[in-house]
Amino acid sequence: MSPKTIVITGASDGIGAAAARRLTENGHHVVVVGRSPEKTAAVAKDTGGEYFLADFADLGSVRTLASELLQRYPRIDVLANNAGAVFGNVRQVTGDGHEMTFQVNYLAPFLLTQLLTDRLLESKGTVINTSSMANRLFGNVDLDDLENENGYNPSKAYGNAKLEQILFTEEFDRRYRSHGATSTAFHPGVIGSSFSSAEGSAMRAVYQSPLLRRLLPTPEKGARTLVFLAEGTPGTDYPTGKYFVRSKVAKPNKQAGDAALALGLWNRSVAMLAK
Repeated sequence: MSPKTIVITGASDGIGAAAARRLTENGHHVVVVGRSPEKTAAVAKDTGGEYFLADFADLGSVRTLASELLQRYPRIDVLANNAGAVFGNVRQVTGDGHEMTFQVNYLAPFLLTQLLTDRLLESKGTVINTSSMANRLFGNVDLDDLENENGYNPSKAYGNAKLEQILFTEEFDRRYRSHGATSTAFHPGVIGSSFSSAEGSAMRAVYQSPLLRRLLPTPEKGARTLVFLAEGTPGTDYPTGKYFVRSKVAKPNKQAGDAALALGLWNRSVAMLAK
């Protein structure tokens, strides 16, 4: 297996950190991206690679990250958009003017991917989006309410964002597969980690219960699909443009596969970022 240059966002904790460590052990060059200076530096120390700090609640920070990555790496084989979060029961708006869940989980990764697309094309690279089963449980994308202004609910907002990631995966793969760049999405499973501590989320009871967390799979197990997709050869070892669970193609929300919806989401995302 040829070593790859793999950029993982949200790599300061959880499955991102676990994947970074495993991929490094397997001989790849892993670039760690996180929000916490202390946690991100600690993971980078374990992997022996570089690290960058970025806050996806600030699109300027995402643009700076992209610029730094382009300056530093002439080749990017894998971009793993793994950063994400569930927020509380009060709707929040970022300094960029977007609903927090939408921006952190979807719009910021979309922007980062857009800024790195030429490098990914040059590298024949692949984009891996960390989605969630929440896309099926709570997702219902409305192009006229992407900012979750109508009847905001933290679980619904998160499910929408994770479904939007899948639609983005499909559209990116449709656009660029023939040019050598591909994309996939996956659900890591319900993992025992610090994820989803926000008040008001239906997932908080699962992720933050001390008893249930002891029964949940470890981040290392949750990272297995990410490692599988990052190390494999897209289009040969697995089909692209798909949603995976446990390293196998799975069925996402019924809205996934709607090419018109995916295109509409892409165009609206581009328009938002152009303002």
